[in-house]
Amino acid sequence: MYPDHTRHAPAGRALPVHSPTPIPPAIVQPAPVVPVQPDTVPAVASIVLPDGRIITGYAIDHPQHPPAATVPAVSRTAVNVALGGVGFFAVCGGLLLLTSFIAALTAFITQLITLAVVIFGGWIAVQVLTPNHRQRAGTTVNIRKATFKRNHFHG
Repeated sequence: MYPDHTRHAPAGRALPVHSPTPIPPAIVQPAPVVPVQPDTVPAVASIVLPDGRIITGYAIDHPQHPPAATVPAVSRTAVNVALGGVGFFAVCGGLLLLTSFIAALTAFITQLITLAVVIFGGWIAVQVLTPNHRQRAGTTVNIRKATFKRNHFHG
């Protein structure tokens, strides 16, 4: 119940009463008719019940869930690890061949340098140790018979 305001009013004065103002009804205009395309109208289905009554209504298409993704028998991660291992072993074999090739090339170059040193050193030794009779640029003097006069050599 609402409290009685007249009991709490000052003596000799009555409380003002307010009455609600009615709201005029809104003018309802009909909604515009939108033409419906034939392919968007749902199909009408009729069902005959066992007692002979016929129920007609719209057929409802149930949403179809997308098919679940098929899981491969072998994990992609396992396949990638296996392929990585095969590639690693292939590269290791290639690196082993490359290092063997580099070692063989180094040994070959070392042998060529050693051969060049032996041949060139032998040629120099032959040139130094063999007397050369073809060159007679100077005069050969028998020093025992030579005399020195006034610090000048006479042969």
